[in-house]
Amino acid sequence: MKPLVIFFASGNKKAGNSVNNFNLAICLLMDKDVLTRLGERIANDDQLAYRQLFIQFYAKLSRFVMGFTKNKELTDEIVSDVFINIWRRRTKMEEIKNLKLYLYVSAKNTTFNYLKKLHRENLTDLDMVEIEVEDPFADPGAAMITREMNLKLKTAINDLPPRCKLIFTLVKEDGLSYKQTAQLLSITESTVENQISIALKKISGAVRYTFRHS
Repeated sequence: MKPLVIFFASGNKKAGNSVNNFNLAICLLMDKDVLTRLGERIANDDQLAYRQLFIQFYAKLSRFVMGFTKNKELTDEIVSDVFINIWRRRTKMEEIKNLKLYLYVSAKNTTFNYLKKLHRENLTDLDMVEIEVEDPFADPGAAMITREMNLKLKTAINDLPPRCKLIFTLVKEDGLSYKQTAQLLSITESTVENQISIALKKISGAVRYTFRHS
């Protein structure tokens, strides 16, 4: 399930938020349960489970790391190191309480270590991150929107300030919770919440403008 959901309809905002939060909580619980089982299998030398983890997260972690490094070769090396270390330390996998967060934190720490060695610490600034945005709807037809609207949404997300776009992407596209995102980026949950609110207002504003001028 792709966690990016943008609502354009008006109505009971409080009720809508309650339903959305409930659905997100269910998805996160299901995701965590699946990842816990994968971790247990990897701890028991299950190479298929390791491959599944790799397939599920390689692209996401690469996009996250690329936002800092802005270099594909360095990104590939960093993300490969993350997965190599996962396999090397597989006997301790069951000690990891949240595998998704662990992967992202490992990717961030490895990235920062590489950048420090290259004397490029300035790239660790969240306001310098240039993260690539996925298509909001991979299949616009299934979402009952036009390709033009899909492009407008992607453009609106890309126009967000770097820090805001990074937080929005981690929460709405990668499926991290507010708490996980805050832990990953060493910021407060209220900061995450505020940035998500800013992002949604800017995106919905861009969409409303498109409707009015179409």
